[in-house]
Amino acid sequence: MQVRKAVITAAAESQRALPMQTLFDQEGVERSVLSLIVREAAHAGITDIGIVVWPGDESAYAKLLVDDPARITFIPQIESRGYGRAVLHAREFVQGEPFLHCVGDHIYVDPTAGGSARQLVQLAQAESCAVSAVQVTRESLLPYYGAVGGHAVPGRTGVYRVETVLEKPTPTEAEQRITVPGLRAGQYLCFYGMHVLTSSIFEILEQMLIGSAAGTSLSSALAELARREQYFAMVQKGRRFDVGVKYGLFNAQLALALSGRDRDQVLTELISVLTTRDLFPASGDAA
Repeated sequence: MQVRKAVITAAAESQRALPMQTLFDQEGVERSVLSLIVREAAHAGITDIGIVVWPGDESAYAKLLVDDPARITFIPQIESRGYGRAVLHAREFVQGEPFLHCVGDHIYVDPTAGGSARQLVQLAQAESCAVSAVQVTRESLLPYYGAVGGHAVPGRTGVYRVETVLEKPTPTEAEQRITVPGLRAGQYLCFYGMHVLTSSIFEILEQMLIGSAAGTSLSSALAELARREQYFAMVQKGRRFDVGVKYGLFNAQLALALSGRDRDQVLTELISVLTTRDLFPASGDAA
């Protein structure tokens, strides 16, 4: 099993502008969110990247990627029928191969060499199966993520055989259906926004979309994938940052800066700001 292609989804109406936002990477170079995701994939050995876009956005995205080390193909999405439909648009591009999939509004900051995508691809190739990146997440954040349940794979630290997949479960539902042995109470394995998928996912998505005007979620298709074939989840040591939520871009930038070459400078500036009492009056002092 060789993973040479990647698919990035970036066509949702609420998501289209997010890949164009810019940050400074660990080397202090200004890059777009989309460029950071493309580079994450390239570090994993990906050579061909398909980006699912809304028609007309191609030229704007292309300008952000002129210096990036991968062949880019833009895949137009002409209808909005859910996340699953967006992934299905990439079927012709993938041509039956396994592929890395990343969402277009997440930044990944990982302290390990090579990054999160590289670890995920290596495991998928070694085990010849689909693998989703997950992160141990407290139950208060369940409304924001899909989550998985399963059992640890012997001999593989932080790797689980997926048995159940739920899309944004309630704490009660999670406790009943996706409690994972070894995790603390109130902690769950939630999606990281990154997967290596086999081409089986397209057949599943196509079947689910037949007769469905509302579309389908990727989580629903992954639940079916777990019933059909071996499917693992791999816990990530890094962190994912959704740049589409409140302060998401700020948090992502802070994490990149603190893990990069300008760390000491950024820490000094943070301390300077935090110790400026006039900027942060105590409760009641502002009046």
